[in-house]
Amino acid sequence: MNVEIKELALRIGFSDCRIARATPLAEEAVRLSRWLEAGMHGEMGYMARNVEKRIHPELLAECTQTVVSLAVHYLPQIRQRPELPQIAKYAYGADYHTVVKDMLYRLLAAIKERQPHVNGRVFVDSAPVMEHAWAERSGLGWTGKHSLTVHPRYGSYIFLGELFLNTVIEPDQPIVNRCGSCTRCMEACPAKAIVAPRVVDARRCISYLTIEHKGVLDASVQLHNRLFGCDICQDACPWNQKALPVATPTKERSTHPLLEKTADEWLQLTEDEFGALSANSPLQRTGLATIKRNVRQLLLPPLP
Repeated sequence: MNVEIKELALRIGFSDCRIARATPLAEEAVRLSRWLEAGMHGEMGYMARNVEKRIHPELLAECTQTVVSLAVHYLPQIRQRPELPQIAKYAYGADYHTVVKDMLYRLLAAIKERQPHVNGRVFVDSAPVMEHAWAERSGLGWTGKHSLTVHPRYGSYIFLGELFLNTVIEPDQPIVNRCGSCTRCMEACPAKAIVAPRVVDARRCISYLTIEHKGVLDASVQLHNRLFGCDICQDACPWNQKALPVATPTKERSTHPLLEKTADEWLQLTEDEFGALSANSPLQRTGLATIKRNVRQLLLPPLP
């Protein structure tokens, strides 16, 4: 069944698929506990909730015995002009949560059609699932020093999704971490948010500050022309420089108005205009008020 699931996944459009036994994530539990105790999750209070479910998959989905990790490569073929306020590449197209979840449901249906006794749940970054830990355990990739999963062929520009299944399937083996002594991602981060290999202090992270942080940003915060999210650490990774751009299921478009707006145009945007432009975009969840706050932060002169 291991091979059959992988063939189905590739047919549906996933870039890769790997399988792990649904046993507790003991080592990850220790790292998570230390990270939370240090307050590095910032305002993301949800990270401190349902910790047991993050560690024990059967508590999240009853009778889970297998975790199938899936990847969709999304390094876009297009790029924003560098002088414009930058949007993270994952948000160039439709909301990946919707797109990847639909693909997962199709995969689960295809599995059930062939094996009616199999049941499960699908997850895409919207439940207490440690997706990078499962990707690493299954052999889909390894966890880079920027804390993201690195695939040996596709780098870290991958959407992740999981199937929790109620049946035992032969697992794959983890692969060797190939970061070696490289620290380019850590060195590239202008906010020095990667405080140790695989440890990101969200309170410093530009992606967190532009998306998750609520309220006013301190005048000393430099966003380095990042409007929504940040790819600086990923762009520095040699594995991403080797990866080939692809046309992804999220259908990014080089002519999308969101990718062409100047700072002034963002500030002039009305709620109705933003709603129409951001429909089915990851930017919609953040909202126009936060986007405009970020633009105003970009325009602040650097403090001496």
